[in-house]
Amino acid sequence: MFKLAKKYLGDFKKELIVGPAAKLTEAIFELIVPLIMADIIDVGINGGAGKTYIYLMGALGLCCALVCQYLASRASQGVGTVVRNDLFRHISSLSHAELDRFGTPSLITRVTNDVNQVQSAVAMLIRLVVRAPVIGAAVMAMTIDLKLSLVFLAVMPLVAAVLYFIMFRSVPLYRVIQKKLDKISLITRESLSGARVIRAFSGEAAEEKRFREANDDFADTSMRVGRLSALLNPLTYAIMNLAIAAIVWFGGFRVDSGALTQGQVIAFVNYMTQISLALVVVANLVVLFTKAAASSARINEVFETEPSIKDGAGAAVSAKAPVIEFKDVSFSYSEGGDNALENITFSVQKGETVGIIGGTGSGKSTLVSLIPRFYDAENGCVIINGADVKSYGLKELRQKIGFVPQKAMLFSGTIAENLRWGNENASDEQLQKAAETAQAKEFIDKMPDGFNTHINQGGRNLSGGQKQRLTIARALTGSPEILILDDSASALDFATDAALRKAIAKDTQNMTVLIVSQRATSIRHADKIIVLDDGEAAGIGTHAELLESCPVYREIVMSQESKGGESNG
Repeated sequence: MFKLAKKYLGDFKKELIVGPAAKLTEAIFELIVPLIMADIIDVGINGGAGKTYIYLMGALGLCCALVCQYLASRASQGVGTVVRNDLFRHISSLSHAELDRFGTPSLITRVTNDVNQVQSAVAMLIRLVVRAPVIGAAVMAMTIDLKLSLVFLAVMPLVAAVLYFIMFRSVPLYRVIQKKLDKISLITRESLSGARVIRAFSGEAAEEKRFREANDDFADTSMRVGRLSALLNPLTYAIMNLAIAAIVWFGGFRVDSGALTQGQVIAFVNYMTQISLALVVVANLVVLFTKAAASSARINEVFETEPSIKDGAGAAVSAKAPVIEFKDVSFSYSEGGDNALENITFSVQKGETVGIIGGTGSGKSTLVSLIPRFYDAENGCVIINGADVKSYGLKELRQKIGFVPQKAMLFSGTIAENLRWGNENASDEQLQKAAETAQAKEFIDKMPDGFNTHINQGGRNLSGGQKQRLTIARALTGSPEILILDDSASALDFATDAALRKAIAKDTQNMTVLIVSQRATSIRHADKIIVLDDGEAAGIGTHAELLESCPVYREIVMSQESKGGESNG
């Protein structure tokens, strides 16, 4: 937590100095209140100067409180905003390997909940740390009467013991509660995102049971913490009330002997009340800072993670070299794990269309993910235009590539705004041309607002096939040198798929196209087909060549034809 505070609180030095100073001033004024009460009781307050003094102290105390609250809010909100922005920026710079390791739900929690915990700690640091007048109240009591203040020394260890016992038992439970809350969030996320599947299999009752069990478990732990926390105030106030009774009892004897006045006894009682409230505040601060420390550790973990893929120094490209070359490439998702790709070697010339096919888990998506450097090859090298992809700047490399992912992903906004992700300066004519090639223009024209039709988050108001065609159009809008279609026509019918392939072949003659597909019909007319089997290249050649030389490809084609798949696409 100190590391995070040192980095981000430096921009809010004024708030960190003036805010606590104002709160300290208010606390000092509050320490004077019992003495004023003693004077009121003992001698009364005459008009004029006495009342003016009280009004002045009250006004100054109020002003200090308002200044502190304002600066605390300013600092905490400022720190939260800056940390959240930096954290999001850093997450955006991480490579796919790091994103896979953290996981999307965890990163979302860190950007939202964990930053909020740190933000609350900053606010309480300014508002309350110097506000708890435990030492001040004890010192002020000692200045009134040293003997009677011995009651303070006897009571404070008892209160401290109560606070320690409750915090020692409750703080670990707060960590458990957070984990169980994460489980509830996970179940809720899965249930909402998979609502169609759950209803299709009539699984509502099972999901309700799973949520209820997790929620009951969370509630049970929360009740345990609640019961412990509920002991804090009664036990503390019981001890303090006994102390107050002792002060009144022994103070009475001191008043009879003339050593104290009635007003001074009341001042003792007020200071004891201040200490009682302050110790409760301290207990709450300890719990809050414990949570914030855990959250800041999670945030620092992200900040300390460096992206494994960084910009290269500069690529020396060659117009004569193949557009894409794989030279003895191997890759594994985890260190020491099995290779997802093993010794892959091939080359692709400019303007060629290459099909990539294989069974599930054969490494098709992994292979094309190495071209835009979503991941880096462990062995061998991937070369674009004669230069190793590692020598390119990431932006320069990815501007050459139009990537259409396996899972169609659209963003909330209009269709035009989504298509302009490929080229933010694309004209309306370019958008229409890309949509026409992607076989999307027909359904776009039927929409009430055409290209200005609003798309819901994730494209929920579109069909699977419509989303896939829009993602293809988005890639084409950028006029890339290399177009990668990662099984991005799986939701299309055979007729639309065939029309799409013909349009791409016609409209992208100078573009190098890689098509990953489960359908042999989608790639049979490719200039070259790469057949993958368990991460290895089982065969490379044309459709006719592979039917003769590659048993794996022949088996794929025959199995699809026997199931009624069209072979003349």
